[in-house]
Amino acid sequence: MPRPKDYVDSVAFPTELTLRPMAVARSPYRQRHGTPRQAAVLDPAETEPKDGIIELLPHIPTPALKDLDGFDYIWVIALLHLNESWKPVLAPPRDPDRSGRGVLATRAPHRPNFLGLSALKLLRVDGRNVHVRGLDLLDGTPILDIKPYVPYCDAFPDASAGWVDGIPVVGGRPG
Repeated sequence: MPRPKDYVDSVAFPTELTLRPMAVARSPYRQRHGTPRQAAVLDPAETEPKDGIIELLPHIPTPALKDLDGFDYIWVIALLHLNESWKPVLAPPRDPDRSGRGVLATRAPHRPNFLGLSALKLLRVDGRNVHVRGLDLLDGTPILDIKPYVPYCDAFPDASAGWVDGIPVVGGRPG
């Protein structure tokens, strides 16, 4: 039966959501200290990004990964389940004036819904395992979704980065 044309108005707005992890991150990182803050930004102690695995959970059939191995990068949406609180204003570590920024204007992991977004280099798909490089998640992090990175609609090289644009660049990245 087709939905009525006004179905947006006929369905109540959800006040709570229940999400089921579809995979788990297998990562070399077991504690927050030393884990990269962003998938594309290395910790100063590291010389190259670390590899990891996104392992499908049993309720997701392996054919769900069909054709993923043709992409160079993937988006991984994770539940940062170890976070217990968040603040509406915080001082990001690379913000030189430390004035405090709205959490939604940062990439801080402590957020209202504890969601993380990582753009990871896809190395290969092997059975139920998605091998990636540049993992910035702790071992055991629940994965909510995987999506292919598509350059024509995911990259905006000339986009402004707000307050981050004012941070001096050191070693090719904001200091």
